[in-house]
Amino acid sequence: MATLQTSVIACSSSSSSTSSSSHDRRGGIIRATLNVPRRMTNISLPGLQTKGIVEELELHNCTDKKLSPINVNTFIRNNSNGPDPLVMAKLYGILEAVADRVEMHKNIGEQRSNWNSLLLTSINALTLAAATMTGIAATSVISGAAPVAALKLSSTVMYLSATGMLSIMNKIQPSQLAEEQRNATRLFKQLHNQIQTIMAIGNPTTSDVKEMTEKVLALDKAYPLPLLGAMLEKFPTNIEPAVWWPEQRRRQAKGLDRKKSWNGWNGKLEEEMTEIFGVIRKKDKADYLSLGGKALKLNKFLAISGPVLTGLAALGSAFVGSPEQGSWAVMLGVVAGALASVINTFEHGAQVGMVFEMYRSNAGFFKLMEESIETNLTENDMVRRENGELFEMKVALQLGRSLSQLRDLAASSSGKREEDIEEFASKLF
Repeated sequence: MATLQTSVIACSSSSSSTSSSSHDRRGGIIRATLNVPRRMTNISLPGLQTKGIVEELELHNCTDKKLSPINVNTFIRNNSNGPDPLVMAKLYGILEAVADRVEMHKNIGEQRSNWNSLLLTSINALTLAAATMTGIAATSVISGAAPVAALKLSSTVMYLSATGMLSIMNKIQPSQLAEEQRNATRLFKQLHNQIQTIMAIGNPTTSDVKEMTEKVLALDKAYPLPLLGAMLEKFPTNIEPAVWWPEQRRRQAKGLDRKKSWNGWNGKLEEEMTEIFGVIRKKDKADYLSLGGKALKLNKFLAISGPVLTGLAALGSAFVGSPEQGSWAVMLGVVAGALASVINTFEHGAQVGMVFEMYRSNAGFFKLMEESIETNLTENDMVRRENGELFEMKVALQLGRSLSQLRDLAASSSGKREEDIEEFASKLF
């Protein structure tokens, strides 16, 4: 028979005894003997330590009966490797602010889209009604059937009202304002997902908090909510891509061995990214800037022509019936009003301002890709770069290509001049 002995020492005991009796109170020692069958002596218990319970527990001074004999501090879990609670709290605060901005830009975008449709309908109604009154006034002069002065005055007032409203509408470009807010909503949703990803799979630091804050402020600057004093210029002199991101900074070094780790990069991948960078700059971004310039010129022409025509129509309607002016006043009052209605419908019904903003935003998308590729290629410290394989996958997905298609594009454009490159980098738009 094997004997398993367990000793428990009371707090009042200052010595121990090795007596072999099964129950002995001398010296404050309680000894118990348990008989175990021999057939169980070969059982291995690797997780059971041979130390006594006394050696596992840290006892307090047992003279104080109010204190627990177990030090609870020994059972506190060590969370030193977990995320900083303050950093997580800051990220949650940024997350809430971003979610609020998503709703703000979404609501204001819908409001400004309604502005475009309501103002377009109202101005066209005024213009066509004024043209109709001018025609009626001209026929009334001949037949003398109606008071001509009332019709002339009404048509002139309506034309002047349409001219003023159309000038304001062309200045603020509601369709372009709505497109700006749609872009802002999409980008803030994207930022919201980025913050959630950092919190879910990473160990966020104060640099992440700073980076996310800078991105929020950059988006606020790129797509302002107010109109007065902060509205983006709708007819800029120079066409520039939209910029909604902060200045690119050096990435933090990861816990990798600089001597051994290439962080997923090699010479072939660098050459591939260099070729993709050239195609994006020479073809995609340049093409959208060119299209944006054409849309801007068309929008400028339409924005000037509409108020000019309604102003001329107002002038013509005021002189209807004058014997000195002849028929030209009637022609000007009716035809100019009709043409103004057509031009206004084409400009704001086709949303030419929105098209220009779309082209500008697309050019900004390719500019961001350029900066991202350039930042990684110019960083000599491989550890500070984004992982090469991950970065290649991101670039391929952003361009709507598979990895093999991306590599084929880089190979086909290698060594070619700008005018010889036929394929665009992006297959999405």
